[in-house]
Amino acid sequence: MSIDRASGEYYSSSYAKEQVEFMTKKGLYMYSGNILDYMSGIDLSCNRLTGQIPPEIGNLSELHSLNLSRNSLTGFIPSSFSNLKQIESLDLSNNNLSGKIPVQLMELNSLEVFNVSFNNMSGGIPYKAQFATFDESSYMQNPFLCGPPLHKNCSKSDSSPTVPNASGSEEEGGLVDKHGFISLSSASPLATFSLWTFFYSCPCSEEPGG
Repeated sequence: MSIDRASGEYYSSSYAKEQVEFMTKKGLYMYSGNILDYMSGIDLSCNRLTGQIPPEIGNLSELHSLNLSRNSLTGFIPSSFSNLKQIESLDLSNNNLSGKIPVQLMELNSLEVFNVSFNNMSGGIPYKAQFATFDESSYMQNPFLCGPPLHKNCSKSDSSPTVPNASGSEEEGGLVDKHGFISLSSASPLATFSLWTFFYSCPCSEEPGG
């Protein structure tokens, strides 16, 4: 056991040595020790996850960072992500996501890092508010995306965005059990959002996405 001299709290030596990388709009930070109890981010990258993204993730309104990259996720980006008002970094790259980027995401005024590269997204890119600050690296290797910042003009059908609804078919087969996830989102906000959730996995193998 070790003692945090500033607070007088006890924590295990192995816990004190634990380190986590955390990406926000201000950069990449390293955290260790009992501060991990107060982080508000989810990193599920490189976990070979399949299925569709559960729309209920949009209920975690205190998230600052969400990384689902380098998995095998399919389906649409849930429009419910527009409820993540505190989100600063959203990485969905290197999956098999399809459909259009929901225009509701333009409501995310704190969003500084956005990446959907190496997917199968299509249609016109929302290019207002925070989304006007993202360059083409956020969208690379999506052959059916168009509009700025890409150097590809949209047709009339591409430029009229339609937003997929969070239908029942979208919820089925998601990466988290529906009932289990609802019980998480209905828990005490302090217990839910003060916890830094992360999964250990082998380092990602090098892929074309970098």
